[in-house]
Formats: sequence, C-alpha cells, structure tokens
Amino acid sequence: MKSEELRNLQKPLKDKYRENPDDAMITLKANGKIGEGVSCSVQTGKALVEAGLHPATGGDGLALCSGDMLLEALVACAGVTLKAVATSLEIELRGGTITAEGDLDFRGTLGVSKEAAVGFSDIRLKFDLDTDATEEQLASLLKLTERYCVVKQTISNPTNVDVLHTVTK
Repeated sequence: MKSEELRNLQKPLKDKYRENPDDAMITLKANGKIGEGVSCSVQTGKALVEAGLHPATGGDGLALCSGDMLLEALVACAGVTLKAVATSLEIELRGGTITAEGDLDFRGTLGVSKEAAVGFSDIRLKFDLDTDATEEQLASLLKLTERYCVVKQTISNPTNVDVLHTVTK
C-alpha cells in the first residue's frame, strides 16, 4: 500500500472522529470458554486457540501460554503499527523481524514468594529492519510506532481493568 492510499483510506475516518469523537469509541471483545483440565479456549477471529498452563507452572506445553499470547499481541500490534507509520512517512521497508521477550518469575504466579511479582518484570521489543532509511527517519519511525501501538501503550501505562462476575447454577 502506498502512503496516499493509506491517507485516503483513513481520511474519512479521521474526519468523522474529529467531528463526532463518540464515534471513535469502540469496545473490542475477546471471549473464552473454560476447557478441559486447566485450559481456556479463545476465539481469535481466525482460529480457536487453546490456552493453558506454561510448563513452568505444570503445563504440558501443548496449550498456548497467555504470557506468550501477550507478547505475540505486542509483536503483531507493533508490526502493523510500524508498517502503517512507514507507509505514511514513505519509508520503504523491504522486510524485517520484530521480537518481544519478557521476564517472568514464576514464584509469584505459583504463590511461592509474596516478594516475587506476578507478571512480567521486563519486556523488550526489538525491531530488526531491512531498509535504507536514514537514522533520523528510523528514529521518527520507531518513536511514532511506540506512540501509536495500542498494545505497547496499554501494557506500559496503568490501565483500569474491572473484574466482574456472574454465577450460573
């Protein structure tokens, strides 16, 4: 896709959201169903994913770990955002890879240590790009990618998560 095509595609949406900010508020949803053993099935829109325990918490490695899925969501969002920003800035990307790594202390998750955090202590997002972009263009590309990547911004900034429940008998 060319820069002009992307601008033409997004212009009516940007105009609409400027005129009616409420139209820009969309609720995204993910649904899961409690599965067999210690698992949960999640419909991704393209496939059904079975999430389960990581081997470090007793899983057999056959189900996806939700921590891995979080890192995969970060990579996917960063990749799409990077490509959109590069297109908008007319920076040619011949290819590249995006890697996310996160450090977890499973003592926290398993309740072995109250001092050990539950969740990632550090996440590293790495871009290895095949491009002739200048250092200045790359700096702008990465700055804007970081700014507009929904998943990166969500996990980097405190986000309110309301936990609700119903009981079916």
